[in-house]
Amino acid sequence: MADDRLRLGVNIDHVATLRNARGGSLPDPVRAALLAQEAGADGITAHLREDRRHIRDEDIAALMEALRLPLNFEMAATEEMQQIALRHRPHAVCLVPERREERTTEGGLDVAADESRLADFIAPLSEAGCRVSLFIAADPAQIEAAVRVKAAVVELHTGPYCDLVARNDAGAKAELDRLARAARLAHESGLEVHAGHGLGYDTVQALAGFPELRELNIGHFLIGEAVFRGLGPAIGEMRRLMDAARAPEAHP
Repeated sequence: MADDRLRLGVNIDHVATLRNARGGSLPDPVRAALLAQEAGADGITAHLREDRRHIRDEDIAALMEALRLPLNFEMAATEEMQQIALRHRPHAVCLVPERREERTTEGGLDVAADESRLADFIAPLSEAGCRVSLFIAADPAQIEAAVRVKAAVVELHTGPYCDLVARNDAGAKAELDRLARAARLAHESGLEVHAGHGLGYDTVQALAGFPELRELNIGHFLIGEAVFRGLGPAIGEMRRLMDAARAPEAHP
């Protein structure tokens, strides 16, 4: 069925990383977003970090103007970022933990430890029409807290699973089972369920087969693969693998 199609969100942060490594305006992350749009992406993700290490404020403004696809605006739960999100009103806001010293997002947001503040933080974003997502570990306590703070979506952190697969670690199966249980619980709790972080061609199908998942967000792998095969073909192959995992014959 058409509404069972698993959406692919393409994160274009690391096009901006490459641009910023040299300075200037190239390569242009907005151009990458438009190419992703043409290649079959269902949404674009961009993370405006507090230190602006990749995406910059002007990129968010340009993406909002140029895209036909929904923009998923990743950000830390700070007053500065809340004001930027309220000014632009993107389709979705994904709240993530953020530390200056990390290379990429490490771990999920600890919603359970910060419920009161996050509930107050989320309310004006939801009232402005943004679908608020929380990037969390596959932990029942975090899912239950996400319901209490009135998030619309949770994005399950797939990084630990992908790391275990990369090391050929026997623990990968247990981590995949933990993700499956979390997806079921979140869905049964009334949350829309997304997943992402570290996914590549070798890991995407196991996740894409979860019937509760509505969206996968993938960035670094696709930008790296684009160096060798081009962004459009890289996205096309990811789309093919996701669709194959959802095909009826994959679930006899």
